[in-house]
Amino acid sequence: MTPRALTAAKVAVHALALTPLSLLGWRFWQVFSEADIDALGADPVAAIEHELGLWALRFLLITLAITPLRQLTGQPWLLQFRRMLGLYAFAYASLHLAAYLGLDLRGYWAQLFEEIVKRPYITVGFAAWLLLVPLAVTSTRGWMRRLGRNWGRLHRLVYAIAVLAVLHFWWIVKSDYREPLLYATILALLLGWRLWKRLAKRPPRATSASA
Repeated sequence: MTPRALTAAKVAVHALALTPLSLLGWRFWQVFSEADIDALGADPVAAIEHELGLWALRFLLITLAITPLRQLTGQPWLLQFRRMLGLYAFAYASLHLAAYLGLDLRGYWAQLFEEIVKRPYITVGFAAWLLLVPLAVTSTRGWMRRLGRNWGRLHRLVYAIAVLAVLHFWWIVKSDYREPLLYATILALLLGWRLWKRLAKRPPRATSASA
């Protein structure tokens, strides 16, 4: 891919990644201005939190899909989008948490720790966000140079984060588990691909010489 085409592709990805947030903001404005009080459904707070959290999970899975896509297509330029999409996953996850703190808990941040202890789905969701923080902070080339091989080890936390995020979504759903099952299946395929590739790289065990 030429530099100009890569730049155009990055602009397009940024635009697509910001589209869900823009649409959600428009729906919020419709409710706030009373132009359409039903734009966010019967429970606007839950709708905002759900939408932000769902897109955080989607971007996380898309980020994990970059490596298998590169291996299947042989297109190394796909890796140029992995960091960008990972940061969007963190941004949407942070907005999801901020919406919960500001709209659901209404600024009573100390209550968050009580909720973490009482509600397992909040425990795993908050743990996923906490683990995302060091990955977002160390996503720059400077941190890659400073950490060296430890950078790769640190960023393997993304696998645990994805598992926690899917579990968080699964526990939130009350009845219809088809959507969380879909994301759990996608994650299982992505992790299974990596396990298969790792096992395939291992050299075969040397057989003992026969007498």
